Amino acid sequence: MTPFEQIRLHMRKAMQTLTFTEGEQRIFETPEESIEKEITYTSAGGGSITTRAYRIQFNSARGPYKGGIRFHPDANAEEVKALAAAMAVKCAVVGVPFGGAKGGVMIDPKKMTPSELESVSRAYARAFAPHIGVDRDIPAPDVYTTPQIMAYILDEFEKITGRSEPGVVTGKPLSLGGSHGRDTATAQGGMYVLDALLKRQKKVPQGMRVAIQGFGNAGSNIARILHDAGYRITAISDSKNTLCIPEGINPHEIDAAKKEGMSIADVVLQLQYENADNILCSPEKVLSLETDILIPAALDNQIHAGNVEEVRASIILELANNPITPEADGILHAKGVVVIPDVLANAGGVTVSYLEWVQNRQGYYLTKEEVFKRLLEIMDRASGAVFDMAESRKSSLREAAYEVGISRIHEAMKARGRYQ
Repeated sequence: MTPFEQIRLHMRKAMQTLTFTEGEQRIFETPEESIEKEITYTSAGGGSITTRAYRIQFNSARGPYKGGIRFHPDANAEEVKALAAAMAVKCAVVGVPFGGAKGGVMIDPKKMTPSELESVSRAYARAFAPHIGVDRDIPAPDVYTTPQIMAYILDEFEKITGRSEPGVVTGKPLSLGGSHGRDTATAQGGMYVLDALLKRQKKVPQGMRVAIQGFGNAGSNIARILHDAGYRITAISDSKNTLCIPEGINPHEIDAAKKEGMSIADVVLQLQYENADNILCSPEKVLSLETDILIPAALDNQIHAGNVEEVRASIILELANNPITPEADGILHAKGVVVIPDVLANAGGVTVSYLEWVQNRQGYYLTKEEVFKRLLEIMDRASGAVFDMAESRKSSLREAAYEVGISRIHEAMKARGRYQ
């Protein structure tokens, strides 16, 4: 399946349960706007390079479009459409007044200089300025985009429009109206949802084993947050290795070394771990380790029909987008594995983006403690709605989350008369 076909499968299951008509279903699953452009940026050598750029605006029934921009060599319209659809559902699940959108640029940022990245960012802003705005569509960081990228887009947009509009993007540096807590919001929200589930299960976090796939922004942050809360981090993987220490890993040490450019294998050598030959294994091994909680925090489609039977976790917290294929998802549910779906598990990022947008509009800024207090309230409320739906329907948490989100969008679309 393509990425969008996978998301559409989850959506259609919810729409069937909610008794959509065929016409409503067709309208609901069709993006409102699909914008594809060629943008030209300046290379480090002074030449001009042209590439493809995208912005898919999926649904705006509940508010202005919201979604990140990713810089990736494989960015394409189908992937961006899938992510835009998931964003619409995600915003509705947590109850923030946004629709769903996503953007992408087909480049390899790992091979680009800072000046080239700035040129791409400004070119994107120029091309899509007519389509974004504080009341229309609010981009944010995504894969390989950063607060600095958002700063360039904001600056270029304001030059074009001739007005100050800090709320046109979120995930900005604090100096330009960014929000405290935005850098760790995805992981922090994930912890709040995980804690809510364990309370339902009458379990305590202390000592629960956690294996984390991916040690980028989301993976490193969730490792540190859970470690500090008493969870036992027993495995961490990057693209080359899995570090597995059943007694527990201090993720602060790993994070500090990774920020210096080291791989996990380098960390093992530098920190002189005992039994080094036995604690390093392949990156895929993290998915099959015996653990209480598995956190995919890397790429999509990591758990699939070919490896799902090897999964030995009892809970999976999806910090990555779409890390489990629909076929594997059904197998895990049948096995009794509780999967906390991405549209709930990683919604802390868009929730704090919403708080940033509100602060920009009000010109009044919150402390980190105030941001996280509001984040906890929103994530607890969203978790409760999804858990209650799953219990009443006797369904998986994914099915419940999609039903909660899609029912809220559906009501807004009916109120607007968009099915006529």
